[in-house]
Amino acid sequence: MVHELDYTTTALVLDSWEMCRRRKDYEVEVGSILYRNLFKNSPKTKVLFGFPFDIDTDSDELLLSKRFRMHAAYMIEMLDTALNMLGPDLELLTEILYDLGAKHARYGCEECMYPVMGESLLTALKETLKDGFTNEMRCAWIEMYRELSEDMIQGQRREKYTEV
Repeated sequence: MVHELDYTTTALVLDSWEMCRRRKDYEVEVGSILYRNLFKNSPKTKVLFGFPFDIDTDSDELLLSKRFRMHAAYMIEMLDTALNMLGPDLELLTEILYDLGAKHARYGCEECMYPVMGESLLTALKETLKDGFTNEMRCAWIEMYRELSEDMIQGQRREKYTEV
């Protein structure tokens, strides 16, 4: 279950996220950086999203494709929704994350991919916010992502357990 994060951690995450949200088309911008890095650091994830394993992660064929941009925006919209639920809606957020983890299991996502996604998220935040993304913000995001991803992993494990 997502544990309540302390005030400072939550404030650092939400403040830095708001800085991203002020950017024009932030969903596609941040999401594209995130997925480009995910695909570079875990090439097998490309196939999960319907892209050829050997597609160049810096190619216009990938980065400008409608499918890539749609996935990028959708991921950021989901993250935005989760961040808006921190605090008063933690039980509901936990259930949503369990369900999302179960879906990811059915898509073929492996537990080892979650840390790579976390690092890709941190890279996207750093590339987007540049010097505005402080070490304190980075630490807060690491804690927040760990909480969210742990619930998704639990949902994924439950899904695999019920398949047996």
